[in-house]
Amino acid sequence: MSYKNLEEAIQAAGNPVKMLRNSQLGPYVYPVVPSEFSNWRDEQRAWKETCVLFNQSYHMADMWIKGPDALKLLSATGINSFANFSVNKAKQFVACNYDGYVLGDGILFYLDKDELVLVGRPSIHNWVQYHGEKDGYKVSLSRDERSVARDVPIVRRLYRYQIQGPTAPQVLNKLNGGPVPDIKFFNMGEITVRGRKVRALRHGMSGAAGLEIWGPHEEREEIRAAIVEAGRDFGLRQVGARAYATNTLESGWIPSPMPAVYSGEKMRPYRQWLSGDGYEATASLGGSYYSNNVEDYYLTPWDLGYGFMVKFDHDFTGREALEKIAKNPKRTKVTLVWNGDDVTRAIGSLFQKGIPYKCIDLPLTNYASLSYDKVLKNGKMVGLSTFSSYSFNERSMLSLGILENEYSAVGTEVTLVWGEEDGGSTKPTVERHKQIEIRTTVGPVPYGQQARESYAEGWRTGKK
Repeated sequence: MSYKNLEEAIQAAGNPVKMLRNSQLGPYVYPVVPSEFSNWRDEQRAWKETCVLFNQSYHMADMWIKGPDALKLLSATGINSFANFSVNKAKQFVACNYDGYVLGDGILFYLDKDELVLVGRPSIHNWVQYHGEKDGYKVSLSRDERSVARDVPIVRRLYRYQIQGPTAPQVLNKLNGGPVPDIKFFNMGEITVRGRKVRALRHGMSGAAGLEIWGPHEEREEIRAAIVEAGRDFGLRQVGARAYATNTLESGWIPSPMPAVYSGEKMRPYRQWLSGDGYEATASLGGSYYSNNVEDYYLTPWDLGYGFMVKFDHDFTGREALEKIAKNPKRTKVTLVWNGDDVTRAIGSLFQKGIPYKCIDLPLTNYASLSYDKVLKNGKMVGLSTFSSYSFNERSMLSLGILENEYSAVGTEVTLVWGEEDGGSTKPTVERHKQIEIRTTVGPVPYGQQARESYAEGWRTGKK
């Protein structure tokens, strides 16, 4: 059944948690790109040992923001400072609701004077667009939504590729026909690919050196073929949809916090503006953590490791609430390393009669778009586990956790509850199962040594 807006959908369900837990969608998909180009183990290994090509052309939404008030709009809706932001720079843009809880985040590219593009999940675009329209900013907004189908012609405005890994510099130099420009982290420049000038962002999703490049979608195959050819002697592998999302476990970015839109009178007009069948209305909530109060799922910038991005040099939505939270953040982002014997026991139940434990898919375990598992210490809940997957590089199941500060020290042993209560929700991705307690150990963020040592200070690490 379709609804006019998100508020109507929530009212029909009776409770936003009930609506999300029983959504008939599964995890956030990475469409169009093949599942594997070789095998996911070697594709994971390549971003640590040689080099990879990530095709990011289809799973994210793009929104162009143009006009004299572009920066005013972004400054009013984001926690970030724009004091030194200028053309050919980029930043991770984060927005919060009036109570200081995160609505979403994305990468903001400053392309030209009064022209920017915001790339990420649609929750961040919706918030910016809503305020751009409601508050009368002198901007034009145009969107290119993510692709969700494989069986129809896919046409997007841009291709978007990342070349990442220890041998990426050699690949890029060969691709460029000479040394690439020295582009600083999260700054933009240009390289040349088969005679075409291509814009590039210095980035590092896998934790190693590399660039993100983009251009007209119709040139995608020409550029992709050139990258593959240049990388042939340097161990480059194309990464499929199956392995792509798992790199975040080694680099420490939580990609799917619940958008904090489902409650509060101040947010009601926004819920009435949001689509009744859009991202916020159809996202699926899964995991062992369950509360009837949707606000228990909301996360602060500090929970996500974004505390260093909060700057009180401008007025923005949620500032007053964040000023209070900043005085005493309660939780810390960590990596949780799952006990291998417990994981083996969970998987082994598939070969035994009776009700099995919740299936652990490899490499990516997520079966909902919003994953929330509870973490215990001596039977007491001390935090949450979110995005999880298997890392062939670390030979471990990993998840990104948010723990009370007292339990966040590296080496602390805690317990993760895997699987949903009462046999599971009605999501089609959930089979009848029982829960299992899995021992986990707190690890650093990012977990991959390569990422910890090579990321710019502040990026995902929280270092200043």
